[in-house]
Amino acid sequence: MISASSVRLTSDVLMRPAVSEDAAGLARSYLRSRDHLRPWEPDRDEAFFTPAGQAERLREMLAERGAGRSMPWVLVREPDGDAAEPDIVGTITLSGIVRGPFHSGNVGYWIDAGQVGRGLASAALRAVCAAADAELGLHRLQAGTLVHNAASQRVLTKCGFTPFGTAEDYLHINGAWRDHRLFQKILNGRRP
Repeated sequence: MISASSVRLTSDVLMRPAVSEDAAGLARSYLRSRDHLRPWEPDRDEAFFTPAGQAERLREMLAERGAGRSMPWVLVREPDGDAAEPDIVGTITLSGIVRGPFHSGNVGYWIDAGQVGRGLASAALRAVCAAADAELGLHRLQAGTLVHNAASQRVLTKCGFTPFGTAEDYLHINGAWRDHRLFQKILNGRRP
């Protein structure tokens, strides 16, 4: 399992491991960014946007983390002045971790609609790559984007990922099976 340390991404945003108490904050953030995320995500039922729905999702994600197959982080914007509590402004997850000769994992991320363009996705992805290499000893990471998601492809290439193919009907996104461009980053050449 990756350590529970936090990483400061900007002066006001911290990336830290997700915890079960994040359910309400995640529900608020997903609800606030619902229209922004719709073109890039699977169809979501109404329960997904509630604290109870996020609590269930977090239970599953944290069980996967406990089994060593996943590591979910949240990006938290610290309160300024009158704000009462920190605000979740995105997530990044290392999932599908496979050991043995493959020694690889998948990365997925999203940034709150009001925080896009600040470099948060790039900063978080760099931090996850460093943790996957140094703490997990993984050999490579993989990510997929919809073929027309130029913004996410820029993030990946800026962080050293290279395209290696296109997968037809790869994921069911926004109501249909969608083609994805696949990217990978080789982290090291160590033996597994």
